[in-house]
Amino acid sequence: MQHPALEDFVAGHQRLFVLTGAGCSTNSGIPDYRDSDGNWKRTRPVTIQAFSGEAATRQRYWARSMVGWRRFGRAMPNGAHRALAKLEQQGRCELLLTQNVDRLHQAAGSQRVIDLHGRLDVVRCLGCGATMPREQFQGELARLNPAWLALDAADAPDGDADLDQDFSSFVVPACEACGGVLKPDVVFFGENVPRDTVASAQAHLEQADALLVVGSSLMVYSGFRFVRMAEQRGLPIAAVNLGRTRADELLTLKIEEQCEQALAFLL
Repeated sequence: MQHPALEDFVAGHQRLFVLTGAGCSTNSGIPDYRDSDGNWKRTRPVTIQAFSGEAATRQRYWARSMVGWRRFGRAMPNGAHRALAKLEQQGRCELLLTQNVDRLHQAAGSQRVIDLHGRLDVVRCLGCGATMPREQFQGELARLNPAWLALDAADAPDGDADLDQDFSSFVVPACEACGGVLKPDVVFFGENVPRDTVASAQAHLEQADALLVVGSSLMVYSGFRFVRMAEQRGLPIAAVNLGRTRADELLTLKIEEQCEQALAFLL
């Protein structure tokens, strides 16, 4: 479907600040979190407090993640990711700030990207800060828990899987360097986005002439704050999102359609 107003919005601004969310990746087979009213579709994701405080939570998290990663780790960019990469190639994207942790924007060719919530393809030690590729950690999980490889479950957001059983026998390796707790290098619920990440994105927003939201309900404050900043600067704000967003009353333009279709004109 053609959206002349969206095409005009994009054509009329030379330095777009683009903010993307889960709706950008659903056509790549990665589920989103919320329904069209912005409510949770499922139980809320694990909090940093539970993850760092309880071994049982870590067993459950990593068991589900080991099953879910097999598909998540192979997800490919879709037309929405490619369209936004094209926007950057045309020199009209000041920054792409993504709330997603799947690195699909980078896989599609975008280079001016800030991963607001981190990246799932890296594992970091909470003790010494050492990192390793998630793929390597997957091999370690599989080696220690071979029986779990036979299990399958429906995909859930962020590389998780809807696996439900007794996780008490699942072995979670510790950091080889210091014996510390390993977690994906992403911002969990209850955790703050690093201050320098916010400052860097904010500096780009100050250079932008408009904000385009793609596939986000903006229910999480870490993303919504940039819409508030844009509004305070008097920037026009457009959103492509199926269903309600937290910023509906601030929008200059809203397109309720799948991201891939709405942005197809860029390709």
